[in-house]
Amino acid sequence: MGFAYLGPTVSFGAQGGFALNWVVFDGPPRPSPEPPARPRLLDRVREALRLRHYSPRTEEAYALWIRRFIVFHGKRHPTEMGEAEIAEFLSNLAMKQRVSASTQNQALSAILFLYQVVLDRELNWLNGIVRAKTTTHVPVVLTRDEVRSVLDRLDGPTRLMACLLYGAGLRLLECAHLRVKDVDFGANQIVVRCGKGGRDRRTMLPSGLKAQLQTHLSTVKRQHEEDLARGAGWVELPFALDRKYPNAGREWAWQWVFPATRHYVDRTTGQRRRHHLHESVLQRAVKFAVVRAGIAKPASCHTFRHSFATHLLENGYDIRTVQELLGHRDVRTTMIYTHVLNRGGLGVISPSDALGLAPKGLSESSSAVLPHGNPDTTKL
Repeated sequence: MGFAYLGPTVSFGAQGGFALNWVVFDGPPRPSPEPPARPRLLDRVREALRLRHYSPRTEEAYALWIRRFIVFHGKRHPTEMGEAEIAEFLSNLAMKQRVSASTQNQALSAILFLYQVVLDRELNWLNGIVRAKTTTHVPVVLTRDEVRSVLDRLDGPTRLMACLLYGAGLRLLECAHLRVKDVDFGANQIVVRCGKGGRDRRTMLPSGLKAQLQTHLSTVKRQHEEDLARGAGWVELPFALDRKYPNAGREWAWQWVFPATRHYVDRTTGQRRRHHLHESVLQRAVKFAVVRAGIAKPASCHTFRHSFATHLLENGYDIRTVQELLGHRDVRTTMIYTHVLNRGGLGVISPSDALGLAPKGLSESSSAVLPHGNPDTTKL
């Protein structure tokens, strides 16, 4: 058996000329190259989510629910399942696992994204699927004294972060993702980048926190200069800015306001970077502070944001201003805080308060009489 190769041939013409040609002598057929491996299903899901600029939290949640859906049905491929399997999975979540309506709807959204976008299946029966009815919950709000009591039991960066949550109405991740360039001391404002829904907004920088924040940033800058001297000092940049501005990741303006205490090495670039302080650090600190303060409310980091909005409304600021500071798209979302103002139910004064009713003590009467006129000896 030979091999395929190029070989010369000579052909002679009628007038005595000749031509040199090249022909291919075929040997045994070569094996055809193997087709590239098809990406796994969850990798296709992540690729579709990133292509549409979904947030990393949404990507993580959708991948989790799709994995749970597949495992629930014995690791069958979604192309082999349909309406009955989806309904069975959602019923199990609602009836046996007793998840909330919002959790059930999130699972449904993930499964619909899988079928409609990733698998590109036109399923008419999806139009008949009913989403769980969500309920409206009144947010947990702390009084001013309770806020002060919790903040007094925090210290260091976690206290400053909690003060910004309450003083500027920031969400937890919005505070953790702050960069040095986002804090404008001259204009007394904070610029929130890529907040909920990918929207930017401006909010206030509390004047009482300016000195503390400047002192904190001075410490962070010294740490950054030491990192640069050691060959580190990089941070992650959003989108493709690291290709457009290759050295921006080491600039002071792009550093985190609340950096982590340790470095990590990026697998792609090999850069020694600092991440921002993980949100769980503040969550644990606030939880312990609430317990030590003796507050019998399920307060969390987001409770500071609720308290910020409620206290502004109590101070007489109009609801549109509060809406802009919070970054709500719809004013109806902000109106929920009008129901938790420190004025009783719906802001109405009870008629009993006008009468000045007080508990009737034993000093007002020598004996308590029952409705039938018999002395109540149990109160003597």
